[in-house]
Amino acid sequence: MKKENTNIKLSRIDDTLYAFVSGEVDHHTAKGIRQAIDAALVSCSPDCLVMDVSGITFMDSSGLGLVLGRYTKACEAGISFFVQGAGERVIRMFDMAGLDRIIDYKEKKTDEKNL
Repeated sequence: MKKENTNIKLSRIDDTLYAFVSGEVDHHTAKGIRQAIDAALVSCSPDCLVMDVSGITFMDSSGLGLVLGRYTKACEAGISFFVQGAGERVIRMFDMAGLDRIIDYKEKKTDEKNL
């Protein structure tokens, strides 16, 4: 399963759904990204959701809400949730918002080109 739009590429490998988020994540783009991930969670029924945020160039509070919302949705469905590829700026935003206390970071980055 592969699905693409401007800011999100989704790929499923075994029981893991990878969501590669890129570009600017603000109130204009967050809704489309959220809808794409949520639809894939329903159609794929993965055991794990990994959001790769390495391609994000800008993120405001809508981006934080996007990540927190997918974390909540995954937890409610019994799906493991990880963030990978978080750069220093994104990690700092997560830390300030307190997301670092609830969201696990994956150290190994999965390369979307090899999926």
